[in-house]
Amino acid sequence: MAEIINMGEAQMSLFPQDAGIKGVSMIYIGIIPHSEHRYETVGDYWYPQSYRMELRVSDMQNEDYEFLVMIHELVEAHLCRKRGIEEPVIKAFDEAFEARREEGNTDEPGFDPNAPYFKEHTFATFIEAQIAEELGIDWEEYSNVVNSL
Repeated sequence: MAEIINMGEAQMSLFPQDAGIKGVSMIYIGIIPHSEHRYETVGDYWYPQSYRMELRVSDMQNEDYEFLVMIHELVEAHLCRKRGIEEPVIKAFDEAFEARREEGNTDEPGFDPNAPYFKEHTFATFIEAQIAEELGIDWEEYSNVVNSL
């Protein structure tokens, strides 16, 4: 069944869910004000359709920092998808983590050993750090900017 977008008198049909599309074939990435995320995070992704991924990164006024978060989210999302870790489960864990966060704690939810995506988050951070080094980015300075949002 095709999803129909109502555009007034004109209508546009998107890819049918059963059209043989395998995996994620469309990825939409946006840089947004930090306050516009679905919940407290600097990078977020979700799948409005099985073949389409939406990814949002907080505006940090530094394209390299935003690129690093984007790469992290892409790696983490792909690993989670391949391993059957669903995005709603990740979002629920993150929201619960944020709800019990103590003031001054800057830990990332994905580093909690109980996180359903702990392994995937840790590996994505490793890749992110390698790219930061290649770009000549000071990891501590970058982390401070991310944690200040």
